[in-house]
Amino acid sequence: MDFDLTEEQQLLRDVARDVFAADAVEEGRRAEVWAQLAEIGILGLGFDPTEAGQIEIMVVLTELGRRLAPEPVAQAALVPGGLIAELGTERQREIAAAVASGSTLLAFAHTETGMRSVDTALGTQARRSGDTWTLTGRKGPVLAGDSADTVVVSANLPDGGTGLFLVDADAATRRPYRTFDGRGGAQIDFEDTPAEPLGDGGDATEHITRAVIRFQSALCAEAVGAMEEALRMTTEYLSSRKQFGVPLSTFQTLTQRAADMYVSLELARSMNYYAAMSIADGRFDPVIAARAKLQIGRSGRHIAQEAIQMHGGIGMTAEYPVGHYAARLTAIEATFGTSDDALRTLTRHIDDYETVSL
Repeated sequence: MDFDLTEEQQLLRDVARDVFAADAVEEGRRAEVWAQLAEIGILGLGFDPTEAGQIEIMVVLTELGRRLAPEPVAQAALVPGGLIAELGTERQREIAAAVASGSTLLAFAHTETGMRSVDTALGTQARRSGDTWTLTGRKGPVLAGDSADTVVVSANLPDGGTGLFLVDADAATRRPYRTFDGRGGAQIDFEDTPAEPLGDGGDATEHITRAVIRFQSALCAEAVGAMEEALRMTTEYLSSRKQFGVPLSTFQTLTQRAADMYVSLELARSMNYYAAMSIADGRFDPVIAARAKLQIGRSGRHIAQEAIQMHGGIGMTAEYPVGHYAARLTAIEATFGTSDDALRTLTRHIDDYETVSL
């Protein structure tokens, strides 16, 4: 199987790397960077699957993770925007176009307190009165919900199933907050809040599952980029920092631990490609998504902890970036369930496989 990027994908990677190159550890979306992302077409990746897909999203999110860029590219644009582009009416697709141009921010409000998987029952209810719809319930955490103009919300339908609705963010009650990894989120409360069905309405369970799998793949790519940079910083530190008059890299135990970090990174990179390529081939398999999340969660924890340990005291300081990479990897591991939740998903599918006898 060919894992090499095409020339266009390599160009996209290089352009994204240049846009994110000036990043420091900051909080919040920066208007000038967001405008650049819109200008080069990154905020609309995947809206037209004939032009770009999950591989291109993976390439961009890896570079975003490498630079620890604070822009919510997947959270505020690609994932909810992709849903609107896929399901929306002609008028609603104008919102997706505004997202691609950088003038509108979105959020995907699906997660609720205690939710462990996309199969968990929702508490948010949709009610219909004539031609109008209202929503009642609570969503949280809603990634990028603190800055969204429009929110794509999942809710139980009166006749069963789960629908998707568009809600003006100002019509709901938002409680914004800053997450521990420096990103933006919100708890959003709906109390008979006016809502508009996305597209033709009806049960959108399959589309929600696909959106979550896309989201997980994007976060996996971001995590791989963060791991790459954490490992690079660690090996560079071991080569430059001296103890007893010699570089730390001369100590065999430390080089062996760095080698183990590299093995974890390559395992994560392979699963990242596996997840993205499966989606690109039209396979939205929760088992594949769980496999990727489990391995990348484990690799991220290993690399983050080792990076801090081998940097010593400086690795614990807010002024040094390695701790911020560890925080971001921890947050990604806990989004849409943890690695343990992914393992539970895999155990539920053990009976799907035949017993191998020798």
